[in-house]
Amino acid sequence: MARSVSRVVSGSLELPALFAPDRDAAKRFIEFFTANIRNPHTRRAYARAAAEFALWCEASDLRELRDIEPVHVAAYIETLQLRVSAPSVKQHLAAIRMLFDWLVVGQVIAVNPASPVRGPKHSVKKGKTAVLSAEEARKLLDSINPSSHMGLRDRALIALMVYTFARIGAALQMKIEDVYTQKRRTWVRLHEKGGKRHEMPCHHNLDAYLHAYIDASGIGGNPKNTLFPTAQGRTGRLSERPMSQADAYRMIRRRAIEAGIGTKIGNHSFRATGITEYLRNGGRREIAQQMANHESARTTGLYDRRDDEVSLDEVERIVI
Repeated sequence: MARSVSRVVSGSLELPALFAPDRDAAKRFIEFFTANIRNPHTRRAYARAAAEFALWCEASDLRELRDIEPVHVAAYIETLQLRVSAPSVKQHLAAIRMLFDWLVVGQVIAVNPASPVRGPKHSVKKGKTAVLSAEEARKLLDSINPSSHMGLRDRALIALMVYTFARIGAALQMKIEDVYTQKRRTWVRLHEKGGKRHEMPCHHNLDAYLHAYIDASGIGGNPKNTLFPTAQGRTGRLSERPMSQADAYRMIRRRAIEAGIGTKIGNHSFRATGITEYLRNGGRREIAQQMANHESARTTGLYDRRDDEVSLDEVERIVI
């Protein structure tokens, strides 16, 4: 049973041999990923980290949990730094530390060998997400042909992320009922990470795009219907199945190429684009933080790419 549950929860990963011999450890390992971690993306990432660490322990002849000491975890982190980036190393260490904390609380082991181990220093002041200028974003939206249901859907989805700073995951979870009227204004309800509900009034462009899409596509009959469904093969008709993030990425890349945009944008680019343009036009960072539903203003700052233009202007001063 442990193997089957582990396979489902851990993204097709088997229960690592390091945890399998001890029934309590195996049970606690499965509970860590089922009861303790709710976000599916975090669950997959942490499961991979735990599996890789377990394989390293096996290769290092560490076959019992009680034999693992801080020096072993530190040695693993050192080897990990040779092949992955600092943020990935820090994520691996966080996963190992949290897993062993869970085992300590469950009285499977006495102490957490990962607690005293420190990861690499890593400071980020600007995000890596590719962003569009206001002109490019407008060009992309205008390039989408609204004569088909798919065109209306794609335009509405991109506009939603630009004008509300929505994460792609929150956008794709939306139902028809999450577009509603309040005080004679259209609002949207986003279901963000951690089960948080975030509500935003619509920009007038987004209002027009959403209603044009919902009215023309006929998906608004059932308020529980998904707002952004996939297409039925090559028919152009919309299904009842919600788009995945991979579906959205492929759509965005295709639309960008059709619009002649060379920047390699992705699902997250529109969140960064919207925040940057809001701040460039006099918006306040603390308000942007609220609109983006960020816990920290520092996180919002990673999406602020106004300095990119300043840097470019300065580079052009080198007249040779």
